[in-house]
Amino acid sequence: MRQTEIIMGMPITIEIIDKVPRAIVADLFSFFRGVDRRFSPYKDDSELAKINQGLPQAKWSKEMKQVMRLSEQTKQITHGYFDINRGGKLDPSGLVKGWSIAQAAQRLKRRGLENFYIDAGGDIQAEGHAAKGEVWSVGIRNPFKIDEIVKVLNISGKGVATSGAYIRGEHVYDPLNNYASPQGVASITVISNDIFDADRFATAAYAMGRQGINLIRQLPGFEAYQINSDGKAIYTPGFEAYVA
Repeated sequence: MRQTEIIMGMPITIEIIDKVPRAIVADLFSFFRGVDRRFSPYKDDSELAKINQGLPQAKWSKEMKQVMRLSEQTKQITHGYFDINRGGKLDPSGLVKGWSIAQAAQRLKRRGLENFYIDAGGDIQAEGHAAKGEVWSVGIRNPFKIDEIVKVLNISGKGVATSGAYIRGEHVYDPLNNYASPQGVASITVISNDIFDADRFATAAYAMGRQGINLIRQLPGFEAYQINSDGKAIYTPGFEAYVA
């Protein structure tokens, strides 16, 4: 079963190889719509908007409290390069997408499903195998020519996230340099066991600019492929093991 819906302003695709009632897939898309209603920085009636308007912490949902706690944790780990507070407004978008994919994947696992793929705006969690027992394939786009795929990865039991400006324009900034655009880097793709970790650290690494890949090198179990603004690619030692 494969289905795509536009939620949070991006295509979300769920593909499940195991036999599964359609109600389960419908439930997952309902979950993503709920995430959008809660965390959207663009909806005036979202919980996040109400927080930025002064909603006291005692009235925050448990999901909001969890995401805010994880955001602060990520800020500490990345020495401030991941920062959701800009101009007094909170925006945890840099990890909400990965967090929501991870939550959806856990819902499927709790139902005993083993072979599935969840893609939200290019951030992916892939488990088990694809059709005909094949591994899942994930392409890395050329940030200078987005219709071109520069690498194809074979993954299973992994999350893959890419941060860059080539699809959405600049939306990640360097909080330690007056929120300037990241320098010297066009995109960075991060592989981890969990899409939540891949997403949040890809965001932080991109904010760091050309030196971002050094952050990923320090994280056990992570790999990365970075394309610099001069078109040259650099990658971590274990990255090639995933290349098709």
